Amino acid sequence: MQKPTKRVAVTGGAGQICYSLLFRIANGDMLGKDQPIALSILEIPEAVGALEGVRMELNDCAFPLLKEVNIGSDNRELFHGAHYALLVGAKPRGPGMERGDLLMDNGVNFVEQGRALNDVADKDVKVLVVGNPCNTNALICMNNAPRIPRKNFHAMTRLDQNRASYQLARKAGVDVTEVSNVTIWGNHSSTQVPDFVNAKVAGQNAREAINDDPWFIEKFIPTVQKRGAQVINARGKSSAASAANAAIDAIKALVTPTPEGQWFSSGVCTDGNPYGIEENLIFSFPCRSNGDGDYEIVHGVKWDDYLRNGIKASEKELLEERRTVDQLATKVG
Repeated sequence: MQKPTKRVAVTGGAGQICYSLLFRIANGDMLGKDQPIALSILEIPEAVGALEGVRMELNDCAFPLLKEVNIGSDNRELFHGAHYALLVGAKPRGPGMERGDLLMDNGVNFVEQGRALNDVADKDVKVLVVGNPCNTNALICMNNAPRIPRKNFHAMTRLDQNRASYQLARKAGVDVTEVSNVTIWGNHSSTQVPDFVNAKVAGQNAREAINDDPWFIEKFIPTVQKRGAQVINARGKSSAASAANAAIDAIKALVTPTPEGQWFSSGVCTDGNPYGIEENLIFSFPCRSNGDGDYEIVHGVKWDDYLRNGIKASEKELLEERRTVDQLATKVG
């Protein structure tokens, strides 16, 4: 018997990331090859015309799993009944724009999207924020959706995990499938902390497998932290296909049981976390899932002094971002 259709809402539908993302969702890459999908795709009013072209292409692919494609610019209409919401759309930073300006500009949209999800989405909707600054955008969204469990909000740090996994595999001369237990701690920003202390390569501790501590500090961490900027410098545009792939991986990690002894990274709510990070933040931790869409933060992952200092710096940055947007809901009205 066919499974009930899952409703997936995606914002920023006419953008570069979604042009790689939507077709893979429709093909079953995210929720499984036996899961029927109804797509609701949002854009700003000025881009709905381009979005119509995306809808035509989705229909022309004749995906067996794709049962509906709805498009528009009304959050409440398109979020209605959503089981998954991938919030990809966000304003990029322009010339001369400070990070605080970007937080405020995007924050208005995430207040509105949080309220809309709260009012019309499925009560157990899983929300993945891709649009940057994704940790604080997810925090804003979560705090404006009190009906939805706070655990259900994620900021995407899977792209950083994937970047780190590739760098470790390349250095060790192994297939990327041999790399596991890669944690990204903290904010999806240049303060993020890619964890080489607890990562594994072919089942061995990464430091022992690679045996080159200066490389970890001087090459590995800066490369992962700055990879997005490197992509922009090389192609003149921000990461798109790799970001779409990471969004697929992020949701797939929630609906697929995590292999025994392994974990994945996701930016999640800090309430009750076992690492002493201040509550009411969205912070990337090592997580595990039993495949039902829920997860738990992995306990007992060890920090050395290097990790501890970096993690505290990333926490400080997130606290500063939270202070910047604290009054945002009041200003939106």
